[in-house]
Order: sequence, then C-alpha cells, then structure tokens
Amino acid sequence: MDRQHLMEVFVAVAETESFSGAARRLNLSAASVTRAIATLETNLQVKLLNRTTRSVRVTDAGHIYLAAVRRILDDIYAVNETLAGARTKPSGKLSVTAPVEFGKMFINPVIVEYLKLYSEMEVSALFLDRVVNLQEEGVDVGIRIGELPDSNVKAALVGEVRKVVCASTEYLANHGEPKKPADLAQHLIVSSNSVTPTVDWKFRQDSGLTSVRVNPRLSVSSVESAIGAVSSGFGITRLLSYQVAPYIASGKIKYLLTEYEPLPLPIHVLHLEGRYASAKVRTFVDLAVAKLRTSSLYLF
Repeated sequence: MDRQHLMEVFVAVAETESFSGAARRLNLSAASVTRAIATLETNLQVKLLNRTTRSVRVTDAGHIYLAAVRRILDDIYAVNETLAGARTKPSGKLSVTAPVEFGKMFINPVIVEYLKLYSEMEVSALFLDRVVNLQEEGVDVGIRIGELPDSNVKAALVGEVRKVVCASTEYLANHGEPKKPADLAQHLIVSSNSVTPTVDWKFRQDSGLTSVRVNPRLSVSSVESAIGAVSSGFGITRLLSYQVAPYIASGKIKYLLTEYEPLPLPIHVLHLEGRYASAKVRTFVDLAVAKLRTSSLYLF
C-alpha cells in the first residue's frame, strides 16, 4: 500500500477513535481501514493502537508517530496545494448545520452569498435544535452554540450569546418586575423547550450557580412561539440573546435579572478537515467566520 495512504488512514483512526469513523471520513470500507492499520504496524514493527470491542486508543508509540505523521502530511498537502493552486475554485456539494433560529437569522444569508460567489457549488442546510455529530451524519460544516466537548473538530470562535430572561413591557406594567430569581415563582412562565428543556433554570450568584424551579403555564417547542406569547403580554420566558434582540431594540421586550445571568455561551464554526481543508470547506468557513465576527452585536 502507498505509505501516504497508510499514514492518512492512521490519522483518521486516531482522530475519530474509531475504525468505522475513519472509514466514513475517508470513504473507504471498514475492512480496508483494518488492513491499512495492520500493514502499517507490521511495517513499523510497533503497536500504534490499542483496540477493544468498545474503543480505539492510541498507544504511547502511536502518539509519537501521530505527531510526526501530521507534520509530514501537512507538508505534502501544502506542496500539492501550491502546485495545484491554493485557491482552486470550489465545486460540488456542501452540507451545513446550525440551530434553527440562528441558522435562519445568520447562516442562511451567508449561504446565499456563498452560492452567489461560487456558481458551481450546491449547499444543503440542516437547521436543527440538537447537536449534530459532523462525522456520523456526514456534515461538512457546523455552527454550534455552547462549549465543545469533542476535540476532533477544527473550531473557530466567532462570538458568544447570553441566556436571558425577558418579558414585554406590557406584562411588567401589569404584573411587576422580578428583582431576584426566586421572584419568578410569582410570575407566569413561558418555557421554550429548545432553550430551556428543564424546569430548573440556572442563575449565577456570588456563591456560584443556583437553580430555581419554575412552573410554566405555557410550554412550546419553538422559539418563535415563545416570543409570540411573551410579546403579546403573556408571561416571562428565557431565550438566547440573539433570538430576542430585535424585540429588545424596538423596546417591546425587556431583559430581566441581568445581574444573575450565567456566563455567555461561545459560538463556533466547526469542520472536521485539517489545516489544508478542501476548497469548498475552506472557502465557506472563511466566509462564515468573517461575516459572523463582523455581524450585528445581537450575537454578543
């Protein structure tokens, strides 16, 4: 087998910690991935991976080899890109995922501009209020709000959002304004399940995070429905700051309990490819990062 191919298979297995995950990333059969690793270990006469029925872990020798191989492959890809033209015009299909409201407000305009720039590209947008596993679901680029537990993705920080409590000025005029989280027990609560899936709302106080249990009069599955109810004068809700920013700007809705807000949530643009990503991924990520970092302050 080609030595570069063996190294690429090893890096894919090490980063995904999975033979099947590496096979999906490289568009190979699981059997061919297994053969490649066996060939590589035989050639090197060293064990690179510890395998069980449940996991794949890189050995100490494997970590040393992995670091060296990444440098070698980066150099190879750099030379190839230089010879082929580093900014080759992208073509083909690209899949992008983002949370529903964030996708509609901020990512859809990026996609439209991208398609105008690159006439040979097609984009499939998957806007869902759940965490999409890029590797398992075959998605090229993701926009994620929140901390990143997985280390295999390449991530660019583009901003942050706050988890805010808010109500309409009409409601507050009729029912008064809560001054501390415990006061929420005396108010009508509208719960948006995609943002606050539990009835325990977290708040930051001097001693750290504290939980306040709320009793929603209305629970809805969409942010739009929660905003509709609250803007009509019914109750208090908790959403992400960008979702209600236009209503805050108009003065129709007001932030509440801001001094008790938890720490902001980061926003990242994610992809699985390395430093020398394909032209289609690289150009979309570059455009998305540039647009989001200079976008409306409603992101922050």
